[in-house]
Amino acid sequence: MGGVGKTTLAQLVYNDDRVQRHFEIKAWTCVSEEFDVFRISKSILNSVASDQCTDKDDLNLLQEKLKKQLSGKKFLLVLDDVWNESYNYWSILSCPFEAVAPGSKIVVTTRNLGVTVNMGADPAYQLKELSNDDCLCVLTQISLGARDFSMHQSLKEVGEKIAMKCKGLPLAAKTLGSLLRGKDDPRDWEFVLNTDIWDLHEHKCDIIPALGVSYHFLPPQLKQCFAYCSLFPKDYEFHEEEIILLWIAEGFLHQANSRRKLEDLGRDFVRELYSRSLFQQSSKDASLFVMHDLINDLAQWAAGGRCFRMDDKFEGENRQKFSQNLRHFSYIRGKYDGKNKLESICDVKHLRTFLPMKLSNYEGNLAWSVLQMLLNLPRLRVFSLHGYCVSKLPNEIGNLKHLRFLNLSGTEIQILPESINSLYNLHTILLENCHRLKKLCKDMGNLMKLHHLRNSNVDSLEEMPKGFGKLTCLLTLCAFVVGQDGGSGLRELKSLTHLQGTLKISKLENVKDVGDASEAQLNGKLNLKALLLEWSTDISDAAEVETRVLDKLKPHQKIEKLTITGYGGTKFPNWLGESSFLKLLFLRFEGCGKCTSLPSVGQLPLLKHLEISRMDRVKSVGPEFYGNSCSMPFPSLETLSFFHMREWEEWIPCGAGQEVDGFPKLRTLSLVCCSKLQGTLPECLPLLEVESSVLESIFLCLVL
Repeated sequence: MGGVGKTTLAQLVYNDDRVQRHFEIKAWTCVSEEFDVFRISKSILNSVASDQCTDKDDLNLLQEKLKKQLSGKKFLLVLDDVWNESYNYWSILSCPFEAVAPGSKIVVTTRNLGVTVNMGADPAYQLKELSNDDCLCVLTQISLGARDFSMHQSLKEVGEKIAMKCKGLPLAAKTLGSLLRGKDDPRDWEFVLNTDIWDLHEHKCDIIPALGVSYHFLPPQLKQCFAYCSLFPKDYEFHEEEIILLWIAEGFLHQANSRRKLEDLGRDFVRELYSRSLFQQSSKDASLFVMHDLINDLAQWAAGGRCFRMDDKFEGENRQKFSQNLRHFSYIRGKYDGKNKLESICDVKHLRTFLPMKLSNYEGNLAWSVLQMLLNLPRLRVFSLHGYCVSKLPNEIGNLKHLRFLNLSGTEIQILPESINSLYNLHTILLENCHRLKKLCKDMGNLMKLHHLRNSNVDSLEEMPKGFGKLTCLLTLCAFVVGQDGGSGLRELKSLTHLQGTLKISKLENVKDVGDASEAQLNGKLNLKALLLEWSTDISDAAEVETRVLDKLKPHQKIEKLTITGYGGTKFPNWLGESSFLKLLFLRFEGCGKCTSLPSVGQLPLLKHLEISRMDRVKSVGPEFYGNSCSMPFPSLETLSFFHMREWEEWIPCGAGQEVDGFPKLRTLSLVCCSKLQGTLPECLPLLEVESSVLESIFLCLVL
């Protein structure tokens, strides 16, 4: 049975402090109905390895890597929501687990007792429905912040009746408690109790009535946004921004007489759905959200015929015939998606959303004929080709005049067609991990409504087009590539005053005029959290120019992360060590090969993580590093890493010859490939941690 708390109980175990201390490595993966051995293995490897797995389809190589990572270590694995009973699948998946240390454990949640037999698990721990009293306890705790009605006697009788309608399901009690949170008027509780939605079962509806009540009392705008989430497959984990940008593209977010950004309103909606227990935080990543299976069913019920998520069973002879009332369509992307799968959807002329969902690691191929048919859907607002092996787009994409959201991430596209410049309503373009992308549109400045250009990991991009500074509404710009001649220079950044999040500026060696760097006005972009400054090579004859350029690229004092790579100057600017950078938490210097000394950053008050690598001319680290006259160098630093410092010979401790301590909070110190380093290392490091763990095997299973 769903909604009895299997996943919640597993989460409590997984996150318990005693469990954290007992196991060397942990992993959580949601299995769901399709037992994809490759996907699950990759998910486990990405949880336990520091570098993400990038292999394509080689399961053997993938499992060898996983086995190596697990070898001799005490390992905790949670396999959540397992349905498949196949012994063969399980035997393949479990091969790498033979290398783990005694005491390793696997916890499985499932609704199917047959799963436990084929997995060879210990007797299953079967969760039962809660008693009415326990449901009442959950209801009152969430709605009133109390364990009983002692302070709210007027609500006791109606509360008991509502708790009985939860039928022992904690998910139902939780969502109803969220619905009633902050309401202490008996009339509000009576209204919930007496609503007609409780009679769903009389209409042959599979939705749990308590969940239907929670949806019924959502504000109309929020109902629309929630129903749209039915396009997400079950157990799909999504970022807050992902759903917000889709909502904006569909026109679901609107507010009268307000100057607030739609993105801010979207965040309010996400928090509201989370507070009502319709969204949950992911078990393995707190930055992701997920919907419980039963909540996903609720969203599909709420969407009616306007949203449809296609399953594989509708392919071929069983392919779906779609109503012309359909507006929003999604499906699981396959290895090859052709006419048999998608031809029918191309006939729905009022379709607004075409959204393939990427769940597996496999690259997908979309038939060119299907792509051309899709571009004849004039009402599309959301169009995604995410993860398809598409190397070019037809010029007909310019016909989609209503398009607001275009996702080309993970494709093999090399040049954006110029016809995109006529899509004046575009709000979001996603180009992440387009490793072959070389050029954007020449006249991209025409897209005056563009708010988000997410173009991270586009290493082949040659330059930003001239006139890029006209995109004054941009909030998100992951990468800006400085042009060499006819492309955009740094001064184009001047007018992009609303940029937020992370910005990487690359090919800075193309900056010939120091005035361009000053005109960029990075110190005025107050919403930037992270800045990456990259020169493509430190082999340059313009060391003086690069020194002056970096001096002019000072960010605002609220910056939190800063990375400088490939810098060819001989010294760092003075602003780098200014104590006025009160929020700077992370610093990285890489490949700054002409600098003979490290930057003076010891007086940065909140700096927690510092990485220094490939500084080949640095021979000594001493007082200049700590900050001259600094009474307590690196007061907040927790991790300090040196990599590939080939000529580094001497480290002068900060207390040498003077009454000065340093590194009072340092927990991790890494020295990698520093072969010439000799002499004394810092000794007074009171919090430095030495990782050790002692490593037995039991298989736990939560069912029903």
